[in-house]
Amino acid sequence: MRTCLCFLALALACSAADSVTLRGKLLINSSGAAVETADHSKVTLDGDSQTQKVLHDTRLNGFSIEAKGHYTSPGHFLIDPMHTRALLVRKDGALKLITYWCDVCSIRSFTPGPCVCCQKETTLDLRDPDDIQ
Repeated sequence: MRTCLCFLALALACSAADSVTLRGKLLINSSGAAVETADHSKVTLDGDSQTQKVLHDTRLNGFSIEAKGHYTSPGHFLIDPMHTRALLVRKDGALKLITYWCDVCSIRSFTPGPCVCCQKETTLDLRDPDDIQ
């Protein structure tokens, strides 16, 4: 059992070390999400189910982003899991964490959609990453 845990810890450490940061302009359309990089190439984005929900939120279209993850093939980038805070947007010169807020229930979530309590649609609320526990 201990050997398995050591192997798992090593695998997680290696995958975190292999992460690269992709920067550019987020492009969201009906076919999915991509990043236009500084050299004007387009890189298709993918991620876990929570990240996919964020990548389909058209309110984020056109934002400058930083995504941590790795290339799965040329032109295809897999963003690290949502819990690692791997997807940030730049607003007013600062990196912001993408969150969603229900002003009725005061509930914050990390994916777009209706509030888990009142079912009102949540609003996009970009926050300083250090302000979110």
